[in-house]
Amino acid sequence: MTAPRIDADTLRRLPKAVLHDHLDGGLRPATVVELAAEVGHTLPTTDPDALAAWYYDAANSGDLVRYIATFEHTLAVLQNREGLLRTAEEYVLDLAADGVVYAEVRYAPELMLNGGLTLNEVVETVQEGLAAGMAKAAAVGTPVRVGTLLCGMRMFDRVGEAAELAVAYRDAGVVGFDIAGAEDGFPPADHLAVFEHLRRESVPFTIHAGEAHGLPSIHQALQVCGAQRIGHGVRITEDIVDGKLGHLAGWVRDRRVALEMCPTSNLQTGAATSIAEHPITALKDLGFRVTLNTDNRLVSGTTMTREMSLLVEQAGWTLEDLRTVTVNAVKSAFIPFDERKALIEEVVLPGYAAAL
Repeated sequence: MTAPRIDADTLRRLPKAVLHDHLDGGLRPATVVELAAEVGHTLPTTDPDALAAWYYDAANSGDLVRYIATFEHTLAVLQNREGLLRTAEEYVLDLAADGVVYAEVRYAPELMLNGGLTLNEVVETVQEGLAAGMAKAAAVGTPVRVGTLLCGMRMFDRVGEAAELAVAYRDAGVVGFDIAGAEDGFPPADHLAVFEHLRRESVPFTIHAGEAHGLPSIHQALQVCGAQRIGHGVRITEDIVDGKLGHLAGWVRDRRVALEMCPTSNLQTGAATSIAEHPITALKDLGFRVTLNTDNRLVSGTTMTREMSLLVEQAGWTLEDLRTVTVNAVKSAFIPFDERKALIEEVVLPGYAAAL
């Protein structure tokens, strides 16, 4: 039997949680145009709709390195206080309008220093913008909680500084840490000392792994570096044959390691071939703790509602499936247990009960 179709309005209203979403990949096209004009940066086009289309087309290369290269233009407008404040506030408001009730936004402060800001000023400015957005969203009846993940760029030499920022601002809205950037050739164990420091400081972290590089990157991220979650992780399927889990896949499933899966983004970078055959569905059915995410909303031309819609239409997902991945995400959020429990019981489950 075919599952009943879920209408678009229902999908928009569903409470959502996103753990993997980059600040510099989620700007409004019109904002990029306006901020670029203010700082004198030349864009491929100054028409917001055409710019959105340019981003989507440029990212559909099937190559992670070329995908990352599209960030030149968004980062160009994130080098001063005004750009960071506006972008952070709009980031929250856009998520709230999409039905997101919990989010973790990630970015690399080291990429936002060309305008003279210090690392601390970048973090404090982004937190100020996020707080303004959360206040405005709550005032109009669409509250959303947004925590911050600070990223170190794995191919550069400032990963330790980013980790120190995560420790320093852990009581000011920063909930964890990540390493990002080109994955192949830059194994997570290169930064083992950083991860050991974070563990000593009890700061949770996720690691991009299993996207452009396979099982060894996932193994290093978990078993060597000690990550609590895996960013993407689609290639864990290489350790599953005819439904039988290898030792690493079994570890990921049995220890409830959350996989931050991003279907549209994975298609763009060549980590998956289609929504219908994306590993998220098979992994969900095998009992893995999969979560659904957007990665970069501008670059991928997507939202959480769109990601859900694609899985419903092309992979046969039901409301129960969407509820499962939403609960999975909140369970794996880098916030205290009692706050996760309250969010699930008071917001997520009632929201889905109303739709079922």
